[in-house]
Amino acid sequence: MKLVNVTQMIAIEKEADANGLSYAEMMENAGRGLAELVHALGQEHGWDEVTGLVGSGNNGGDTLVALAWLANAGWRTHAYLLNRRSKDDELITRYLSAGGELFESARDANDETLNAFLDQSDVLLDGLLGTGIKLPLKKEAAQVLAKINFSLSEMDLPAFVVAVDCPSGVDCDTGATADETLPADLTVTMAAVKQGLLKLPAFEFVGDLQVVDIGLPENLDSWNAIKSEVADWDMVSALLPERTPASHKGTFGTAFVVAGSISYTGAALLAGTAAYRIGAGLVTMAVPEPLHAALAGHLPEATWLLLPHENGFISDNASDDVLENLERATAFLVGPGLGDKHTTRTFIENIIPSIKIPMVIDADALRHLIPLPPKEGAGVKESWYKKLFAPAVLTPHPGEMSLLTGLSKEEIQSNREMMAGRYAKEWGHVVVLKGASTVIASPDGRMTIIPVATPALARAGTGDVLAGLIVGLRAQGLDAYDAAVAGAFIHAQAGLLAAEILGTTASVLASDVLDAVAHVITELEQ
Repeated sequence: MKLVNVTQMIAIEKEADANGLSYAEMMENAGRGLAELVHALGQEHGWDEVTGLVGSGNNGGDTLVALAWLANAGWRTHAYLLNRRSKDDELITRYLSAGGELFESARDANDETLNAFLDQSDVLLDGLLGTGIKLPLKKEAAQVLAKINFSLSEMDLPAFVVAVDCPSGVDCDTGATADETLPADLTVTMAAVKQGLLKLPAFEFVGDLQVVDIGLPENLDSWNAIKSEVADWDMVSALLPERTPASHKGTFGTAFVVAGSISYTGAALLAGTAAYRIGAGLVTMAVPEPLHAALAGHLPEATWLLLPHENGFISDNASDDVLENLERATAFLVGPGLGDKHTTRTFIENIIPSIKIPMVIDADALRHLIPLPPKEGAGVKESWYKKLFAPAVLTPHPGEMSLLTGLSKEEIQSNREMMAGRYAKEWGHVVVLKGASTVIASPDGRMTIIPVATPALARAGTGDVLAGLIVGLRAQGLDAYDAAVAGAFIHAQAGLLAAEILGTTASVLASDVLDAVAHVITELEQ
């Protein structure tokens, strides 16, 4: 699913119209696709009555097309118009000819008709406002939305709300929301996901998200120029390595994991287990020697390299041991739970420039990148990111991204997509900017958003699981960007599933997320 801003979508539709796909045809395709989705839901749940909130813009037009289609399919339909449309409006004429009922809000002084429609309906189509709205809302729209929200809140079984392209009250560019925003159970967006839908607070109003094909020609320059996508099940399923009967452990590579300290023993275990769960053939765990006794029994499948240490933290001279044992490794992870001791910092300075296999850099290793001493070559001082075997996968949360860039966390969070894309290009590495709707950015301009924001993943150790998933996929031969996208998507879905199994996000542990990974992979393989 492509991700666009409103200006880009306008340009795409304009080019499509110039190339023979009229605006009327795009609206027809959008409305029909919307109706088909609603009809399928109706067949599943036994629904047969729908109210459409109809504004004056294109979303209102999409809604009228959908209502006419549903009326012809046997649904009882009601159109509630915010603004008077032209008497000779072809969409109105067609809808009424299909047997639909229509009422204008201006004639509904006591909201009796609105409340009757809402009370009778199984589904509410929200086509009141379009993607181009600016906040604050105009008075009339705000009042209607407030009335609808109140009426739905008073119902024991409120209608299932389907937002047309964008929930009314949401700024589809910025993700800002009006107080009167109508929450959707499902948002059906046209052609491409609008970027504001994945931003907070708007994301909380979107519900499930589906995209309708409006028939855009394949040869549109403006469409093909879009390099931002939203990850979905089909995309990630296609990325997973093939697993044939003739496979052996060598087929799926060796993940080499440098992790853990006496203070963060579990980080190593979570990362290593995740690498196995995602399908790596072999995982080698390089940990400070005192950790072995505590960890080995919990991960008997791994091979172990016991590193010299100082008080349970990796010694600065451990790099030689690591480099001597990398012969079989096909991917390298460093960082989870290493800690911030001086010896650890020196170890990172020594090891990072010497790794010449696919690399994932996480957590404490990210924080130690900045002091990497510049080396002068041909009179030019190398920046830290030029010392990494490219392309590496960097997995910062906003705080770590702040340290890497010198910007504040607020600046990072103000435009996550731009920040991830800018620095992926500047550094020459894949950036996984963690958080609500994790952003994966490639140096070549590609970007993928993971459409998940859940407190289930706001827990210590979940980042270690993510790092392990990515290195496990890199070990199996996926390129840096694909491994990051697939790993982040599986991680997010595992978080959602863990919360569903437990019945609450509050009780989800990183180990619960890890346990859910296999179930997500099973779904992807079907």
